[in-house]
Amino acid sequence: MKLNQSYAVFGLGRYGKAVARELSEDGAEVLAVDVNEDVVNAASLEIPYCKCADVTDPEVIKQLGISNVDVLIISMAGDLEASVMATMLCKEAGVKTVIVKCSNEMNCKIMKKVGADQVVIPESESGIRLAKNLLSSGFVDIIELSKDVSMVELEVKPEWVGKTLIELSLRKKYSINVVAVVQGKEVSTNINPEEPLHPEMKLIVIGNTAKLNKLK
Repeated sequence: MKLNQSYAVFGLGRYGKAVARELSEDGAEVLAVDVNEDVVNAASLEIPYCKCADVTDPEVIKQLGISNVDVLIISMAGDLEASVMATMLCKEAGVKTVIVKCSNEMNCKIMKKVGADQVVIPESESGIRLAKNLLSSGFVDIIELSKDVSMVELEVKPEWVGKTLIELSLRKKYSINVVAVVQGKEVSTNINPEEPLHPEMKLIVIGNTAKLNKLK
């Protein structure tokens, strides 16, 4: 997990709260901020570091110490002006990665123009999935198929290089099934279990979420 990175979440609606809670539960340092005091008080029951503040105020951004944050998630899709202001202020403050939740494709284009490094639309990506992707180490992407089963795109570990899937016996060791191999832009489901793996490969696997986490 990338627990050495610090995170901040602006906007504690359902999406923002899910991101902040997931990051916090996985042990990451996360600051959660919302302008509504009642929302902040409710979120503080699940998220240790919550602040009530107006993130469109340059002075507030300084007081929050946002310049020290590595990744910022702005989850205020209902207020485009606030999202724009917060994005601009935080990029000016030196935040390396700003991810903004948008309500539609047009807003995505606007947010990218004002400095957002990544945009997401709630219908296509859940807050929990975003948090897992931020924290995952070696997992290029995570899709939750059910409560207990996930499909991930997994980078080939250094100790796997030169070995075959037969030698690694991933199904036996981790109860995961390799369903495809990715090489560059090519995705192949016709897997040769006797072919040695190399660093440029990625494996798409399905398995129990808890056991997949053991691969981190």
